Amino acid sequence: MNSPILVPAIREVRIPSGEVWLYGDLALPSDFTGLVLFAHGSGSGRHSARNRQVAQSLQKAGIATLLFDLLTAQEEQVDIHTREHRFDIALLTSRLQDATIWAMAQPDLQHVPLGYFGASTGSAGAIIAAARLGQRIAAVVSRGGRPDLAGPVALAAVTAPTLLIVGGADHGVIELNRQALLQLTCDKELAVVPGASHLFEERGALQQVAELAASWFSTHLAHKSSVEHL
Repeated sequence: MNSPILVPAIREVRIPSGEVWLYGDLALPSDFTGLVLFAHGSGSGRHSARNRQVAQSLQKAGIATLLFDLLTAQEEQVDIHTREHRFDIALLTSRLQDATIWAMAQPDLQHVPLGYFGASTGSAGAIIAAARLGQRIAAVVSRGGRPDLAGPVALAAVTAPTLLIVGGADHGVIELNRQALLQLTCDKELAVVPGASHLFEERGALQQVAELAASWFSTHLAHKSSVEHL
């Protein structure tokens, strides 16, 4: 008889950021080893099917996840027509930092290692926030991201082990990720998913992303935790 799959407790949260509230879904598996905050990209949000699939893989690996909307509902409506917010890296970074500060203040999250999973333009926000928060961030993963938009100064300042995942058919973005990889001075790796396009819609492609991310976070969040408890 197969063992039942334990579904993590998921609760909706409100995160203060300046004068607005950001809504998110916090999933806490039993005995979780760390927390990964998701920074989505262009025209996406916490209900992104792609990010949710990755989040579920992390949860099965014993990692808590926080998927939240980087933009308010009103900002999303404006962005649909103007696309002005999705490339506002400063805004995305600020919102991610506010969510991180909120997480660090929660009683059940205060002492757990933190990681970032960024997608598309959200990857740039994750890189900059990781550079600013230094040792507080234990690992970063980018999916089909634009880490180059973070700029060379932020890339060079990141201390968290960073994994860049790109699709083998995502021409142009591969080259940008390779350039960003050269500017990173931390523990780093570039993983190419063969035949995958920008959104990893090909059969099995997103599953490969999820497995790569789960392995990276499991390794580096656990390492951070063990070092802090020495």
